[in-house]
Amino acid sequence: MDLPDLFSGFAAETIDVGEARLFCRVGGRDDAPPVVLVHGYPQTHVEWHRIAGALAQDFRIVLPDLRGYGWSSVPPDRPGHAAYSKRTMAEDIVRLMEKLGHVHFAYVGHDRGARVGYRLALDHPGRLSRLALLDIVPTAAMWSGMDARLAMKVYHWLFLAQPAPLPETLIGSRHAAYLDHTLASWTKARDLSAFDRGALAHYHAFFGVPERLHATCEDYRAGATIDRALDEETLAAGRTIGCPTLVLWGSSGIPADGGTASDVGTMEDGGTVEDGPLAAWRSFADDLRGAPIDSGHFLPEENPEATLAALVPFLKGED
Repeated sequence: MDLPDLFSGFAAETIDVGEARLFCRVGGRDDAPPVVLVHGYPQTHVEWHRIAGALAQDFRIVLPDLRGYGWSSVPPDRPGHAAYSKRTMAEDIVRLMEKLGHVHFAYVGHDRGARVGYRLALDHPGRLSRLALLDIVPTAAMWSGMDARLAMKVYHWLFLAQPAPLPETLIGSRHAAYLDHTLASWTKARDLSAFDRGALAHYHAFFGVPERLHATCEDYRAGATIDRALDEETLAAGRTIGCPTLVLWGSSGIPADGGTASDVGTMEDGGTVEDGPLAAWRSFADDLRGAPIDSGHFLPEENPEATLAALVPFLKGED
């Protein structure tokens, strides 16, 4: 597949992690502190192309494609959508980092990648030195706050979770139009101007592949079932994330623009309206901080400078 290389100086590898083979790019000094950056829907590792080089000056950077996305393999379904649960995806990342020689590491996740990140922190305590979550609130908070306003903003949560093959068939008939609409509608400008043409070529190359389209739907079916149940079990048990946690959200991103998930966190966790999406995380993380970024949903592409300005001191422990 002839696609532009947006990661000068990064090596490309495909690593067997058991049930899946994960494609990743790796850059930075071998002896630098390791940081894994994990993408979201409907993208690939390419979403980090505007900040990966700068981060590689101080850190050993690993950029994987999640199972079912990009160049990574597409494992078959398992009962209960478990093959695409965030617990399973988190295990993939742990094994990937072990294969690369990193038992302990920092984690930066956006969208679905952020959901994998907080599940990893909960299921594998002690693995993460630091955790940064970009433009999400917990899965349980999204579902409990699903009123009309939020449902209109995140209709894809309900649509993609419908039984196969309904969403796959409908999206597959016009996958390019669906992808462009989804990307544009989640930006602050409500168009595609924030995206590099080469990055868009990557996203389009993989999104419409039938097996990958099915995998992304399974990701959301897991979100509506097993992932939600795991969140509720975590809350009931009083378990929390054990490492310093940074929450960044777009001022015009999905949690802020959808509104209700932030309000649910505020009401339940004793925060204020000014806390925004940060309030929803108080039940999950003890060592918590956060801030808005002038952006829509795609922080690393819409406002890479501000995203770096928030991430670098946090990852260095200077916050």
